[in-house]
Amino acid sequence: MRDVGTLLEALPYIRHFHGQTVVVKYGGAAMTDPALVEEFARDIVLLKYVGMNPVVVHGGGPDITRYMERLGMKVEFVDGLRVSSQETVEVAKMVLVGKQNKDIVLRLNRHGQPAVGLCGDDGSLFQVRKQLAGRRDIGWVGDIEHVDVGVINHIASDYIPVIASVGADRDGNSYNVNADTAAAAVAQALVASKLIFLTDIDGWLADPKDAASRISQATAAEVEAELASTSGGMRPKLAACARAVRNGVGNAHIIDGRLAHSLLLELFTDEGIGTKIWP
Repeated sequence: MRDVGTLLEALPYIRHFHGQTVVVKYGGAAMTDPALVEEFARDIVLLKYVGMNPVVVHGGGPDITRYMERLGMKVEFVDGLRVSSQETVEVAKMVLVGKQNKDIVLRLNRHGQPAVGLCGDDGSLFQVRKQLAGRRDIGWVGDIEHVDVGVINHIASDYIPVIASVGADRDGNSYNVNADTAAAAVAQALVASKLIFLTDIDGWLADPKDAASRISQATAAEVEAELASTSGGMRPKLAACARAVRNGVGNAHIIDGRLAHSLLLELFTDEGIGTKIWP
């Protein structure tokens, strides 16, 4: 009876989201823990089976860092963004496009839905420009100026798009693009119903040291008011959420990817589990 109750609770949400686009930023423990990796693939496949249009945008920060350290390269972050030399971008492309992207595609294929891997270079999906973090030059880190939704829609009609967060400018120079920023840009371009960030914390915390201080809902204005006092990896996530919902995305969510099936719990249950940000 408990399983029946769960299905009945999920039914109105499945009906509501049928045919709608959900952009999922994939990262953190959900991308490195072997059990969570498999459950994530199953969850994305389930979304496709019930009539939703999932689009996966992924990073791979821990893997990039490991490869950089093995190569003796300096690892540095400013406000949650990786300081990137041209050599850093080369490593990021190899890890994100050549390894992580294909691993995700193969896993989705194995769980029953065909997927196609993309990066910003494919079909000129992303047009990128150099980004500055405040007044400091953080190197070859890019902001996305334009997303060619035609490329994504063409793939999404038959496959699950899986997008790696790298791209190039008009002159063909490659940039490392923060995956949170890339996911927001993709969600805005697609006018997605939902933008969901899988993270390694319970959600947006009023006190970063206290998991019980999770903020369950907030407006874009409330998020923007706190950005100046927010540091680390949560800053680009919150900025991306606020920007997305101010530009046509229905809602943005920050959820704990360390919990199996957190994606389904956020979408298909009455309470949800993370932080919901709305216009």
